[in-house]
Amino acid sequence: MSAGPGRALALDEAPNPWFDGSYVADNWDTIVGYLGEHVRLTVGAVAIGAAIALPLALLGRRSRLLSGALLGLSTMVYTIPSLAMFAFVFPFTGLSATTVLIGLTAYSLVILVRNFLVGLQSVPDDVREAARGMGYGAARQFCQIDLPLALPTFMAGLRIATVSTVALTTVGVLVGHGGLGQLIYGGFNANFYRAEIVTGSVACVLLALVADVLLAGVQRLLTPWARAVRS
Repeated sequence: MSAGPGRALALDEAPNPWFDGSYVADNWDTIVGYLGEHVRLTVGAVAIGAAIALPLALLGRRSRLLSGALLGLSTMVYTIPSLAMFAFVFPFTGLSATTVLIGLTAYSLVILVRNFLVGLQSVPDDVREAARGMGYGAARQFCQIDLPLALPTFMAGLRIATVSTVALTTVGVLVGHGGLGQLIYGGFNANFYRAEIVTGSVACVLLALVADVLLAGVQRLLTPWARAVRS
């Protein structure tokens, strides 16, 4: 952790503002590095989570018993404290970013599996029957019928999971890979250095907002018919 201004001074003499532009300027490279790690972990966890959640949702749509079991299992995983999750994974991956990535992916499944399943279940049965009657195979039916109709719910799940993962990534500081959480933790370790804590916190909030806006834009591009209906 690079030193912020005023850390060498005695606690009662050191300036401790809530925001210090000089701290950001002096530590810009460090902040950008942590931001990059935060983005990589978030994108990786949500992408892998979506790749796992989609086939699980397709499987769960087959019966209520399967869907209930999948939802219950993903919810149970979400209740595991992050410290315990990292302890389970640590013997296999060590103190690495992979440890954090596995935990974040597991936590994202409770949101993604539920939303993907709800999206698929919202596709009317008569529409799917009509597609089969017209000779649509399983792959074609999914790409041209199920996916377009379920896409708004899919995207809602991705947006929620992304914002949630941005926040949860900071917990990775427990194994030394918490992205912007490293700034928050470093600020507490440096005699509650407020500028460092606020910089990390504000950066997390801004990252979550930017990610949500970008995904909302992607949703608008992928669902032009929704805009036509509203207009």
